[in-house]
Amino acid sequence: MTGTLRRGVSTSTQRGVLGAAILLMVWEGAARGLDLPSYVLPTITEIAGRVWAQRQVLAGAAGVTLTEAIAGYSIGALIGILGAILLVLEPAARRVAMPAAMAFNSVPVIAWSPLVLLWFGMGMSSKVVMVALAVSFTLFLSAVAGMDRVDRRTVDLMRSFGASRMAVFWRIRLPSALPLIFAGLRVATSRSVLIAVVTEMLGANAGLGQLIYQAVVQIDFVQVWSAVLVASAASLFFFGLVSYAERRWIFWN
Repeated sequence: MTGTLRRGVSTSTQRGVLGAAILLMVWEGAARGLDLPSYVLPTITEIAGRVWAQRQVLAGAAGVTLTEAIAGYSIGALIGILGAILLVLEPAARRVAMPAAMAFNSVPVIAWSPLVLLWFGMGMSSKVVMVALAVSFTLFLSAVAGMDRVDRRTVDLMRSFGASRMAVFWRIRLPSALPLIFAGLRVATSRSVLIAVVTEMLGANAGLGQLIYQAVVQIDFVQVWSAVLVASAASLFFFGLVSYAERRWIFWN
C-alpha cells in the first residue's frame, strides 16, 4: 500500500511539474513571439532575472507574508474546527448559530479589511486577523459537512450499546470528517496567502502585497510579476505541506 501511494504521489508530482513547464514555455514563446511590452506580459526569463536580482528583498517580504498567513491560518483553523465540534455536539446551539454564521460568511472577507485595519493598525496583527476570518469559515463549513455525513444507522447502533455522545464523536464523527477537514485545510492554504497579500496591498509596512503596491505606483510591472511569482511559490509550498500531512494522517482515504 505504501509503495502504491509513493508511486501515485510521484506520478502526480511529475505531471504537475510537466504542466508547469509547458505553461512557462508557452508563456515565454507568446511574450517573445508577439513582441509584447513588459507592462502587458513580460517574459519568464525577465521575471526570473528580476527575482534573482531582488532575491533578498523578495525573500524578506515573502517571510513577512508567510508569517501572517501561517499565523492567521492556524488561528482560523482552530476556531473553525472547534466551532464545528461545538455545534455538532450541541444541536440546540446549532439552530441558533448556523444562520448567523452563514449570514456573516455571505459578506466577502475583504469587505471587512477597512474596519480590521482601523482596529488593528497597519502592522502584522490586522493581516493575521483577516486571514483567520477567511480560514475559520472555510474550515467551519468543511468540518460541519464532514461530521454530518456519518451513517445514521451506525450512530444509532453505538448508542443502543450505551455509547455516549463523546464516544460517538471520537469513534465515528471525527474520523469520517477528517477527509473533508483536510480538503478545507488544503483550500485554505492558498486563500490564506491571497488574503494576506491583498490586505497588505490595502495598508501595510512590509510584505509581498506592499511590494506589489509600490511597484504598481512606480509603474514597474516586472517587479509586480516577480512578487506575484514568489507569492505563488509560497502558496504552493504551503499547499504541499498540508497535502503531505494529509497523506500521512488520512492513509485510509
